[in-house]
Amino acid sequence: MTDRTQILSAAPPVTKKASPSKGTNIARLLLEGRAFIALLIIIATFSLLSPNYFTGANFLTMASHVAIFGLPAIGMLLVILNGGIDLSVGSTLGLAGVFAGFLMQGVNLEALGVVLYLPVWAVAVLTLAMGALVGLVNGILIAWCRVPAFVATLGSLYVARGVALLMTNGLTYNKLSGSEALGNTGFDWLGFNRIFNIPVGVLVLGVVALACGFLLSRSAFGRWLYASGGNERAADLSGVPVKRIKVSVYVLSGICAAMAGLVLSSQLTSAGPTAGTTYELTAIAAVVIGGAALTGGRGNVRGTLLGAFVIGFLSDGLVIIGVSAYWQTVFTGAVIVLAVLLNTLQYGRRGR
Repeated sequence: MTDRTQILSAAPPVTKKASPSKGTNIARLLLEGRAFIALLIIIATFSLLSPNYFTGANFLTMASHVAIFGLPAIGMLLVILNGGIDLSVGSTLGLAGVFAGFLMQGVNLEALGVVLYLPVWAVAVLTLAMGALVGLVNGILIAWCRVPAFVATLGSLYVARGVALLMTNGLTYNKLSGSEALGNTGFDWLGFNRIFNIPVGVLVLGVVALACGFLLSRSAFGRWLYASGGNERAADLSGVPVKRIKVSVYVLSGICAAMAGLVLSSQLTSAGPTAGTTYELTAIAAVVIGGAALTGGRGNVRGTLLGAFVIGFLSDGLVIIGVSAYWQTVFTGAVIVLAVLLNTLQYGRRGR
């Protein structure tokens, strides 16, 4: 009994682990929910500045604009989760619109002496296949040829934009509504039609977001993607098909960009070779504002969607209150820098 008492008295006192303070918890909550908080602040601010901002019709209009940013942003999220970057999404978007416009104008088969007019669904499928092809080229260059992602996708940016200019000779395809006699009407369905009073483009964005969220959270592909983005070497040694995952994310990014090109050209009822210029930067900004780490392995679809809405609602709000387009660029750039700074604070803390 005496020995036990002596041992217990000689043992060092057990100290309770200090629990994080309440202020730390609040700061962490604000940091992780910054995209949602920023969106609320933007809505509240512009609602006070303009009576036309906080209306259901305006929100639906702005949401249809957000769909153009959101679709490439979701594809960009997959690439960034893998630790890469895709600078070609804006040019792929523009090329997709031009390619769809080219098909809608009719394909002249000189050897057969006929002009082939494809139905709209075939135009959409071929356009998405073209986007996948651009992504496939990027993926092969990066995964198999070991070309740095920045260089490979920068080259694709110029190639895709150049092809779009060559196809149109620098002009714009107009009158994409088609003809009932030719059986190619309905291209404007994506841009103008509504289902349950919701623009089709917004519904397309919602479906793609749900599918991508399911892919990331409920499939082996998602687990492999996070693993390879967090530590590619360790994932490779664990049996993860790293190269196949890398090629797949670039293919999916190309498809998302092509889908955005279809929606945009449908909304405009025209397709120009300069469409989508700088949209790759907007997509990256949406992903960063949504809390994804540019180093890979961290991020989700919900945050990226919030980031896209922040950019879209901010841009449209500035237009509504009459702010110059030059100042819009300044504000957007400031938001991006602030988002990167907050990301550094968030993930830097976790790393420490």
